[in-house]
Amino acid sequence: MKNLLLFQNFGLWEVLIIAFVVLLIFGGKKIPELMKGLGKGVKSFKDGMSEVEKEIKDIDDEVKPKE
Repeated sequence: MKNLLLFQNFGLWEVLIIAFVVLLIFGGKKIPELMKGLGKGVKSFKDGMSEVEKEIKDIDDEVKPKE
């Protein structure tokens, strides 16, 4: 619980400093590529989660006794 509270306390200055450090480390040309990869990863994760939810629902429908 404490870890979640830690991430909620970021202010504007902290976010700007983190963005500046990322810009210094990766450079301006690499950031769009990184964001594109991050977006693909999030989409893949969401697709995987929806597939798992569908499989769980299918199994639940098979196991549930029919009335």
